[in-house]
Amino acid sequence: MNAAADIELTVTEIQRFCMHDGPGVRTTVFLKGCPLRCAWCHNPETQSPERQLLFYGKKCIGCGACSICQSGAQVFGESRYIDRDKCTVCGRCADVCPASALQISGSRMSVSRIADEAEKDRAFYGEDGGVTVSGGEPFFQPRGLIALLRECRKRGLGTAVDTCGYFDPSYLPDAVPLTDLFLFDIKDTDPDRHKKYTGADPGLIIKNLYAADRLGARIRLRCILVNGVNTDEAHYAGVARIAASLHNCDGVDVLPYHAYAGTKATFLGLPDNGRKEWIPDEDTVRRARLVMNGKL
Repeated sequence: MNAAADIELTVTEIQRFCMHDGPGVRTTVFLKGCPLRCAWCHNPETQSPERQLLFYGKKCIGCGACSICQSGAQVFGESRYIDRDKCTVCGRCADVCPASALQISGSRMSVSRIADEAEKDRAFYGEDGGVTVSGGEPFFQPRGLIALLRECRKRGLGTAVDTCGYFDPSYLPDAVPLTDLFLFDIKDTDPDRHKKYTGADPGLIIKNLYAADRLGARIRLRCILVNGVNTDEAHYAGVARIAASLHNCDGVDVLPYHAYAGTKATFLGLPDNGRKEWIPDEDTVRRARLVMNGKL
């Protein structure tokens, strides 16, 4: 019996054949739970560490199978909706929904089972690909994260961790030797804006970034670009300075905001907070990419 491999993590999704979550072809494991509350969050279903019920209204065929609900959370009328106050997230409605309009976000999976899923794609990884652990924030489940990285290492699978950087730094000495690449988010270099739009001060994030660098971590910075929020030259230059100051930085990825995040919030019963004015144009993205990577 391998106790570490039996550790369970709460997973929202395992995506295969990902091309933008690290080098090569990746299998990306999305974990649940995040300490930040970014206004532009692209994966709102990963914020809460708890199981949640997702309702995709456009998929609903009105068959009524979900009336199996014993708590009265499924409400029928001119429009279908879920009474979230009554829902116990038991999952029975999702189990019987023939159209997959109802789905549970947050399944408990053992480290060994996750690694087994990743193994199925080994033939596609080549020399560069492997497993990327994302979220949410992977370090929100630190014990399971480190166990998963160790299991992947044992099986010869490449590893990457996509992190917001807001976590207890005491886990870095264990995580760094097990991780081929850290995809490290720098959401904003302006402290006041960072606090306003994410709910947290960036100090701990920067501290962890440099701590990982001192431990020899290979790092690639990831920068969300939100038009009218962090699309200023001072921020671009700030990211460039951080990248240049690291010993092991592979470069900077610029990730343009997209409004689909707001649509995803509605699946959780939340208002659509997508903002089209936050989508940057191609010229803005191009300039940010050049400046942040020290090419301008």
